[in-house]
Amino acid sequence: LMEVWGIIVAAGMGRRFGSLKQHVELGGVPIWQRARDSLRAGGADQVVLVGDVEGGIAGGERRRDSVAAGLAQVPAGVDYVLVHDAARPNASNRLVEQVVARLCRSDVDGVVPAVPVRDTLKEVSGETVVGTRDRSDLVAVQTPQGFRRAALQYAHSTFEGDASDDASMVEATGGKVVWIDGDPRNLKLTYPDDLRVLEGLL
Repeated sequence: LMEVWGIIVAAGMGRRFGSLKQHVELGGVPIWQRARDSLRAGGADQVVLVGDVEGGIAGGERRRDSVAAGLAQVPAGVDYVLVHDAARPNASNRLVEQVVARLCRSDVDGVVPAVPVRDTLKEVSGETVVGTRDRSDLVAVQTPQGFRRAALQYAHSTFEGDASDDASMVEATGGKVVWIDGDPRNLKLTYPDDLRVLEGLL
């Protein structure tokens, strides 16, 4: 039986939000708790919390450092790891199940949920628009992202510099990452106004 562990990243400083996001409540429940519960309900055998939350371990300076801290808590025999942002409290159990199901087919190193880009994308230089990007082959990526534990470990030990997500590190170190349909309601809490949108979706 394949064992799946989850890592919840709840150690961010919330600079754009204006305060520590992980303590924000949605429907009376802290967002980190919602994120943890969705991983558990979706198939994670155990969940490691990283950040200043109940039962959490200390995070690192960067997001990737916090993920590495969580990864260090995952036993060596675990086959698969899910990495999820506490700032995405609306991820459904079903979405987690779909990531796990695709991952457990064992033919890829990583699985990311993603949604098509809706807006026209412009390339800019200062205030000047210098080009328009074709969006037909672009998607916006969400979490939870799932990985073969060995591939994620290898990426963290060999990739240098920073990365906005773990999938980009696995890609850069030779791993095969595929995407599945994400959920438009799986929004990230980045700015204060996002909380009102998430509450409406709830």
